[in-house]
Amino acid sequence: MNLIIVESPVKANTISKFLGKEYKVESSYGHIRDLPKSKLGIDIEKNFEPQYVIPVKAKKTVNQLKKEAEKAEAVILATDEDREGEAIAWHLTQSLGLNGLKTQNSKLKTIQRIVFHEITKSAIEEALKNPRGVDMNLVASQQARRVLDRLVGYKLSPFLWAKIMRRLSAGRVQSVALRLIVEREEEIRNFKPEEYWSIEALLQSRGMTRKSTRNDAENQFTALLYKINNEVIPKLGIKTKDEADKIVDELKKCEYKISKIEKKEVKRNPLPPFMTSTLQQEASKRLRYSAKQTMRLAQNLYESGLITYHRTDSLNLSKESIRQAAGWIEKNLGKEYAIQAPRFFKTQSRLAQEAHEAIRPTNVNLITEKLKTENFQEKNLYDLIWRRFIASQLPQAIFDSTRVEIKAENSKLKTHYSLLTTGNILRFDGFLKIWPIIFEETELPLLEENEELKLIKVNPLQHFTEPAPRYNEASLIKTLEKYGIGRPSTYAPIISVIQERNYVYKNEQRRFQPTEIGELVNKILVEHFPKIVDIQFTAQMEEELDEIAQGREKWQKVIGDFYQPFAENLEKKYQEVKRQKPIEEKTEEVCEKCGQPMVIRYGKFGKFLACSGFPECRNTKTITMTMTNDKGENLKCPKCQEGEIVKRRTKKGRFFYGCSRYPDCDYASWTKP
Repeated sequence: MNLIIVESPVKANTISKFLGKEYKVESSYGHIRDLPKSKLGIDIEKNFEPQYVIPVKAKKTVNQLKKEAEKAEAVILATDEDREGEAIAWHLTQSLGLNGLKTQNSKLKTIQRIVFHEITKSAIEEALKNPRGVDMNLVASQQARRVLDRLVGYKLSPFLWAKIMRRLSAGRVQSVALRLIVEREEEIRNFKPEEYWSIEALLQSRGMTRKSTRNDAENQFTALLYKINNEVIPKLGIKTKDEADKIVDELKKCEYKISKIEKKEVKRNPLPPFMTSTLQQEASKRLRYSAKQTMRLAQNLYESGLITYHRTDSLNLSKESIRQAAGWIEKNLGKEYAIQAPRFFKTQSRLAQEAHEAIRPTNVNLITEKLKTENFQEKNLYDLIWRRFIASQLPQAIFDSTRVEIKAENSKLKTHYSLLTTGNILRFDGFLKIWPIIFEETELPLLEENEELKLIKVNPLQHFTEPAPRYNEASLIKTLEKYGIGRPSTYAPIISVIQERNYVYKNEQRRFQPTEIGELVNKILVEHFPKIVDIQFTAQMEEELDEIAQGREKWQKVIGDFYQPFAENLEKKYQEVKRQKPIEEKTEEVCEKCGQPMVIRYGKFGKFLACSGFPECRNTKTITMTMTNDKGENLKCPKCQEGEIVKRRTKKGRFFYGCSRYPDCDYASWTKP
């Protein structure tokens, strides 16, 4: 009997279906060894040697796997093919004592490592034919990340306890994400909108050079003023209403003639298949799934054998998958949707290494409607992956584009104006047949060069500049990826952690805003530990971890180069930085237990009301914020008709709406009234 060990029971069950009785597939149920939670677990004096332990919850699994390994002829480690999976395989060899383990006839037991990027019969059989050893470079890279994050978290968090308040924590990559969110919030607060104007004209084709069957309304179209005296108007070129009104008055006196018509064919290419970051972004936009939710669903789809490995920054596609896609397209969509040559995509990431392929369905003929799962969220995500992959092998979408320039002149005026209008008509949908996107078709009347036009009206339009929007999950992941912060497997944990720590929360538009405590933590880190939250430095550390994975750097050296200056600065800051306790805000509310004023304090879960007589009186209350409607009037509780609707937050940071008379009235709703 040969023993195959994987991480999850679902994966074990899927693989078992493809193998004969000579194989037994068991699950380790994830990590079976890790650094201890109760202490640092790293011997700094011994070249940062990690002190791994087997968690209590994993001991039963380890003992069971040891018994199975002793009975097996060979032990095959089939954990995921990324760095974390490689590290799990190595931890299994150490925890189970596989090195040096002997068979019943006293021969050394065969220990093999196999990898695959899809759980299909052919992929498993191919992997079994080509075993290898554990890649210690990948293990070293993962170990370096774990040690690095532990050193930052366990050394810096006590500093925050001492200087702000207990129960705070700091993380290496998460702190950079927090900084991005806080700095965007500061930009929004400091933003001063600027007024500007645009001018739009409604014109009508006179139909002088041809017979037209169209009525007047059909011959009308809008054009935008874009040049004054042949100079393109910048965005803020028309700053005031007076300037706009002057131009409008002059435009009303002008004669209009088409000076130039350009017609061309515009082709739009399909997007590449998904990698981890783009899957998380698109699932957030189209399905409103969080990154954490997307990865959990993708994990289920992968372990069930429905999609390829979901932690990847590669855009590669196998020849077999492209051949399958081409066959499905021709059979189901017709020959006009078949492309002459397969389309390949170049991976953007210079250091792509997490997997060998993009995320795609393992069987293109398995359309969403045929999935056996009853989980509609899994179906939605599978459909997204399936459509994106098929669309990547479909023809370009073709549009007929028309660009019309119009002169507006009056011999009595010194100024002459140019207006612009464009038409856009879809001629062939191509990949849009499978991957619909929002686009606007604009049909113009039949126009000719030198044709004179009739002015119907001129509209001045007022605008104000707006600040950059707050980050949502999609845009935050895109920014982290752009700067090289984190890797495919880390985006979801980064976003989850900063929310769980109550450093940021999602507002009603599902965009991130920092909490007061999040802003204070960021302020301390930026002022006193600038390298920890420096974008370039964090990206550089990721590159060094990649160098370790490729065998070009020793992990202990990378950690040592970081730790020595970090530890020296930390020791100095303990002496220099004064305690920055969050400011207590006075309120008019009185403590019902002792009669002293209540104040607003900060805790792990944000603001709360506390008695100013602490520690003698420990009375606390949940803080509430009044919600108002569009007219600014207070909303009455629909249940008791006495209290007001207030916005509250659960301990996990989720908002709900309740009555201000709680606990006398228990009205509560997740939906904003």
